[in-house]
Amino acid sequence: MHPLRGILLKILSVCVFVGMASLIKTTAPRIPPGEAVFFRSFFAIPVIVVWLIWRHELSTGLRTANPMGHVWRGIVGTSAMGLGFAGLGLLPLPEVTAIGYAAPLLVVIFAAMFLGENVRAFRLTAVAIGLVGVLIVLSPRLSVKTSAIDVSETLGAVVVLGGAVFAALAQVFVRKLVQTERTATIVFWFSVTAATLSLITLPWGWVVPSALDAGLLIVAGILGGFGQILLTSSYRYADASLIAPFEYTSMLLALGVGYFIFDEVPTSVMLLGALLIIAAGVLIIWRERQLGLERSRQRKATGNVGT
Repeated sequence: MHPLRGILLKILSVCVFVGMASLIKTTAPRIPPGEAVFFRSFFAIPVIVVWLIWRHELSTGLRTANPMGHVWRGIVGTSAMGLGFAGLGLLPLPEVTAIGYAAPLLVVIFAAMFLGENVRAFRLTAVAIGLVGVLIVLSPRLSVKTSAIDVSETLGAVVVLGGAVFAALAQVFVRKLVQTERTATIVFWFSVTAATLSLITLPWGWVVPSALDAGLLIVAGILGGFGQILLTSSYRYADASLIAPFEYTSMLLALGVGYFIFDEVPTSVMLLGALLIIAAGVLIIWRERQLGLERSRQRKATGNVGT
């Protein structure tokens, strides 16, 4: 285990994903979300394949024991990506980032509903705090509006929240897939299924991108592949509970990129809501770590008794 290396890889993955989102946001006024999903997914595939070849895992990475599991994970994951990309064209980057933090909170609820995981009062309380934060972020967008800009921003808030719901469902599917599938297999087949499923949106207004937009989208796809590799690699060097909180560095990056690149000034309401969501997420991660340590002590105690 190399915790510092794991943390560094996690932070690098966050930087890459924020860069990818920034490129998608730049093209959003001209490129439909479904088309952006295709570029993001299709051009990530070569990066992932090269990575698998380099690790001598290509044959095992392509082999799956649960093809339908990848299909269902692909459907919900592609929906999450498409809704998130649509939201990038309608809302400021920091706001999209903050609302997206609802996904880990919803995973706790969905894991209890669909996987039968035991969720106690502490985590439920943290989830409740986080959801209050989400409502605070959403509140300026959900009041009665009249102008076209306000209506589009309200639509953006609903779309991004829907993306967070699908992202949480995707994580539930991933939790089931990891019981039989390698991480490399999950990463590869998601890119393939997302690129394929995005073609369904062809009748809804795909456009021929300009050379600049095509270049930005291709780079976004390559960054998406690299980001996934960095994220996957980070968990090889450190416990998930240690590196997971560094996901929230994306808010600092989103604030900086939003302000300096897109001229987006965050509101105090958005910052307050984001702070509550992040606090709730950190509490859940901390609690997961404590429970993991407790289970480890119990296994050791049981093993000592057996000997």
